[in-house]
Amino acid sequence: MAWIWLIFAGLCEMSGVTFMNWAIHRRTWWLWTLMVIGFTFSFGALDIALQTLPMGTAYAVWTGIGAAGGVLTGMLFFGESKDWRKLLWVAVILIAVIGLKLIS
Repeated sequence: MAWIWLIFAGLCEMSGVTFMNWAIHRRTWWLWTLMVIGFTFSFGALDIALQTLPMGTAYAVWTGIGAAGGVLTGMLFFGESKDWRKLLWVAVILIAVIGLKLIS
């Protein structure tokens, strides 16, 4: 169950960053509110996951999901370049996250 909370935390981190980028460009209060909600749920879910999982593994997985998700969100929604090398390194991050799950 801790892994589900950790994945949820990573996805909320990704959504918080996405709403932050939208909020910076559009300057509407509801985007800032969604950003705060995303980060709040992210830290809350990470807290629950850390009650069971080792801190180093959980933090690496959490930041990996957030980082990879941020890159993919940038490509999909914000017109960032879709260079194959970026996708390669995102794949490396995701493989590392899966590897940490397999040895934990």
